[in-house]
Amino acid sequence: MKSYGGRRTQAERDAITVEIGYALCSAAFAAAVVFGAVAGPAWLFDLPGLLETSLIRAGQVLAPVLFVVRVTAVLLRLRHAAQPSQPGRTNPDS
Repeated sequence: MKSYGGRRTQAERDAITVEIGYALCSAAFAAAVVFGAVAGPAWLFDLPGLLETSLIRAGQVLAPVLFVVRVTAVLLRLRHAAQPSQPGRTNPDS
């Protein structure tokens, strides 16, 4: 992708769209898994009230945090991948 502000090709725009979709889907999946792992025992087992509430709240806090971290990590990786491997050279095979 052009770092100097030029127009992007259709292929570059499509690649960005796919990366954004991947970032959102993988983050949603990871957040759901973490929420289920943390809050799941509160629903599966008969736990004391405070412990049950604590597990559910911990899941409610951890899941969105993980979602944001995952989306950020994937999109930053896309941004860094756009940089040339050898600064000053424009041909990827050089």
